Formats: sequence, C-alpha cells, structure tokens
Amino acid sequence: MKDFLRTTDLSPRDLFLLLDLAERFKGQPYQHRTELQNESAALYFNKPSTRTRISFETAVARLGGIPIMMGPNDLQLGRGETIEDTARVISRFCKAFIIRTFSDSDVEVFAANSSIPVINALTDGHHPCQSVADLLTLKEKRGDLESCKVAFLGDGNNVARSLMEACALGGTDFAIASPSGHELESEAVQSARELASRSGSSIETSNDAQEAVQGADAIYTDVWLSMGDPEEERAARLKILQPYQVNDELMSQAKPDAIFMHCLPDHRGEEVTAEVVDGPRSVVFDQAENRLHTAMAILYALLENRLHGAERDRR
Repeated sequence: MKDFLRTTDLSPRDLFLLLDLAERFKGQPYQHRTELQNESAALYFNKPSTRTRISFETAVARLGGIPIMMGPNDLQLGRGETIEDTARVISRFCKAFIIRTFSDSDVEVFAANSSIPVINALTDGHHPCQSVADLLTLKEKRGDLESCKVAFLGDGNNVARSLMEACALGGTDFAIASPSGHELESEAVQSARELASRSGSSIETSNDAQEAVQGADAIYTDVWLSMGDPEEERAARLKILQPYQVNDELMSQAKPDAIFMHCLPDHRGEEVTAEVVDGPRSVVFDQAENRLHTAMAILYALLENRLHGAERDRR
C-alpha cells in the first residue's frame, strides 16, 4: 500500500496497526526521529487548515524531516502545468506528499503519477486522517472498539463518510441521522455495511436524531456549512439541520457516560451548544491532539511499507 487516499484503502489489520503505532508515538514521540533525517515532505494545501496542517508539519519534524508547506499560488499548477508532471517532479525531491484540496480525482491522479506516498489530508469526498484520529480517541475514552457505538448527527459529508468506514473496519457500530436530502449516498452506506458484516458491527441510517443516539457511546457532529458551500445556502441549512443540534437534551438520550466528539472548528449555537462542547463530556481537544499522533503513525507506516491495503487483506 503506497498511498492513503480514503479510509477504505486500509484493511482492518492496517487500521489497528495505525492505532497501535499512534499510541506508541503518543508515549514516545521521538522514537523514530531519524525516519526522515535529511529528507523533506511536501504539504500542498488548497484549503485553509489548522489541525491538519500543524499536525502534519509537526509529524514530519518529529520524524526528523523538513516540512515544505505550499499553497495554491506556490506551484505551477495555476499556470498550466499538469498534475501528472507536478507529481513526477515532486517525487524526485521529497519522500512524501500530503495534499488537502477539493477534488478526489485530483488526488487520485497525483497518486497514480507519484513514486512517493501520497496522503489525502481532506477532499470534498473523504477525510481519512480524521477518521483514524477519531477511532484512537474512541479507543482511549471508551475502550474496546468492538463494544462501542458512534452516532453521527447532521449532514452526510466527508467526515461522516470516513468515520462510517473506519467504524465498519474497526468493528464499531455506527448510526447516522441526517435530514432528507442530506444523507450519505446509498453506495457508500452499502459498501460500509459489507465491511461491517465482516467485522461484526452494524451501520444504521435514519432521519431521526433521537433514534440514532440511543445507546451511543459517542455523539459526533460537524459544522453545517462547510468550506466551499455557497453562503446563500446558510439560512436553509440552519433551518433543516436545527433538529440535529447536539444539546444537553440529546446527550441525555445516549449512554450516561457518552462522550461528545467534533472534528473542529465548531460553531457554538449551531450544530452544538456551548454547554456540550465546553462541558465535561466533550473530548474535542483530546481528539484534535490525536491528529498529531495518528499523522505520525500514517507517515511512518507508509514510509516503512507497513500497510498491506484492503484488497490484499480480502484475498
């Protein structure tokens, strides 16, 4: 497995390897500080970022490398150079390429033409690195992943999709409640259910927030208006998603010790109330910290060819 473009690139064995590595890096952050010694890793971010950018820059540095940060105006892509040629050139300079952009197909083309590991640091369709950090947090806070249930409330977006896939791989029950017209596409749900059938977990979808959170160990939500969404959609989205706001009443429908999760940034008063996100059951900053430890694990595992990939595992 050369690249990490979506969560389902992983086999269940790969996922648990990454979680184990992340736990080791959390306890001993400099144990592989020569992995990237005298080498560099390129980070191309076509979208703003706080957690993803800083976690990967720090991960590269802790592995002994030099992170080279680039934005949309720093490459010749804007002047007509192809993605294919850009990938071939950067492969001659760097040991890894971390990309955050809009189109999944752009990342796939880059990976296909690159001889170095390519990591999807967020696209419109997927957020695989976030999903690994989410499961690490769940494991730390709730124990055995195969005994947990995660409920996601709101828009069926990239975060929800990758989280669903990670839960299916990890044996964690997953329920998502979204308003009509904002659900995850049926193909993604069916694919996740096939993975879940092998891990012994379940994938449930509904339009009822209270139904989804019953018996949940963790309630998860994301912003209602994402990067790139038209601002004119704001009023309509706020209205249709209001019943999915995570508040004290909704938290009371889950297990008494259920935790609250969010990939951040959050909009207090919209998808979650301040009382919940700032309350004692919120683990959002532990979750954010785990982006660093899992970034190190992903980079190290790819550089050391430690990941087998989903297809090989299925054979």
